Amino acid sequence: MPAQVPAPALFIGLMSGTSTDGVDGVLADLSAADGKSPKILANASRSFDPALRAELLALNTPGDNELHRCALAANALVRCYAEVVADLLEQTGLSAAQVRAVGAHGQTVRHRPQEFDATGYTMQINQPALLAELCGIDVVADFRSRDVAAGGQGAPLVPPFHRAVFGHRAQNRAVLNIGGISNVTLLPASDHAEPPVLVGFDGGPGNALMDAWCQLHTGAPFDDRGHWAAQGQVNPHLLAALQNETFFTKAPPKSTGRDLFNMPWLRLKLQGFEDIAAQDVQATLTELTAWACVQTLRWANPGPELLLVCGGGALNDYLMQRVQLMLGNARACSTSEYGIDPMHVEALAFAWLAQQTVTRQAASVPSVTGALGARILGAVYPA
Repeated sequence: MPAQVPAPALFIGLMSGTSTDGVDGVLADLSAADGKSPKILANASRSFDPALRAELLALNTPGDNELHRCALAANALVRCYAEVVADLLEQTGLSAAQVRAVGAHGQTVRHRPQEFDATGYTMQINQPALLAELCGIDVVADFRSRDVAAGGQGAPLVPPFHRAVFGHRAQNRAVLNIGGISNVTLLPASDHAEPPVLVGFDGGPGNALMDAWCQLHTGAPFDDRGHWAAQGQVNPHLLAALQNETFFTKAPPKSTGRDLFNMPWLRLKLQGFEDIAAQDVQATLTELTAWACVQTLRWANPGPELLLVCGGGALNDYLMQRVQLMLGNARACSTSEYGIDPMHVEALAFAWLAQQTVTRQAASVPSVTGALGARILGAVYPA
């Protein structure tokens, strides 16, 4: 008999991260038995219109009529999601019936695990029932809550995916995602009798502070390739003030978000530094991000030989130069050198997480989040 060829396991992943610039989506074939060879069949993106972006950013802090505004923002966000799904299906010529599920993370507006009681909470704006209705595909959403309920941080969720795709038998690696907030996954060589413990955690600000400062002073939503920061000078006194934050000294597991690293936090840190030129502040914020990212690697033993960078920060040439300089002998490079565009990694991760959910595979890792045990993540909204 001829060998049985497994049917494609087609999943869509959608991600709108803490950079709050828009939605990235991929349609992927995840049928590879080794789990290390996801095949992206199509990718698409949608930028948020200025009003929606402003509202999503505003909802990160307390304000009037939040429940009503949050519901309307969720509907608008999901319509963006649905447009990306339609683009992916059109590109591939596939029908909705051929896709097993959509993994839709939602837009985080609060993330406070273990802050107020034994569990705390995390909140992502989303309307997965509407997305299932619009797309005609099962939707997997609410990935973080179960881990938080089990005493975990609920973040980061992507380290097991990083391990599956980027782990190596003989080389110590790390994966650094620089979105609005940065997170790292430490991947020691796996060719051992005992598999190494997986470690991953948030490092601190990624693009969030740099983007906000750039928008405020230039009108541009981000510092393209880091050109503006490269024109400035790092102020060592301001840098020391920015580094004076308890989060940086906490041991993992740990996670953070715009609840901490936001413009009010930056304005407080800037008190006494009002005379510093705006581009020098941008250079110093870039230095802070590079430092915070590289500081995460001190928890790796042995240290990584290769640092794979994804997220929007991978496109910031000046930031990448600063990271490489601080790394020393280890090499930093974009994940594109290893087969996945840096802007597609997180969306692909949520396609993978959706597959874990519908096949009832635990996707939370206690050594990453601090949860009581591994848990199946996500809730399924049938089409």
